[in-house]
Amino acid sequence: MTHPQKPRPAISQADYQRLSEFRYLIRRFLEFSQVQAHDAGLTPRQHQALLAIKGYPGGGPVTVGDLAERLRIRHHSAVELVNRLGEAGLVARDQDKDDHRRVLLQLTVRADDHLADLSVAHLDELSRIEPMLRRLLRRGDE
Repeated sequence: MTHPQKPRPAISQADYQRLSEFRYLIRRFLEFSQVQAHDAGLTPRQHQALLAIKGYPGGGPVTVGDLAERLRIRHHSAVELVNRLGEAGLVARDQDKDDHRRVLLQLTVRADDHLADLSVAHLDELSRIEPMLRRLLRRGDE
């Protein structure tokens, strides 16, 4: 049985331009981020992982499964990433005292230093593109 399609709302040229500009600004930010990570001696994925662990909502302990979800990657890919981060001296693993099956991830002092330097640069870049993002988002309210 086929379901009737809902009528598609009209999309204006301005809507297309807003979406295009939004994607452009995101791509610019991501490109900036990749360059900064490489300059710090990290891969972009390693930087993303460190930030996901440090900035986890609620500041609670982070598991490999949590990290996989935050990075939108498969669990086994997150395990491999955590292994590489551990070998690089960036992440420590601790067994959960309440549930011994769970492994909790924690940044090392070295990782904290890398992340702090990268975050200063990223916040500065974000402050540069923020007015453009606000302008784009405001247009939808008009």
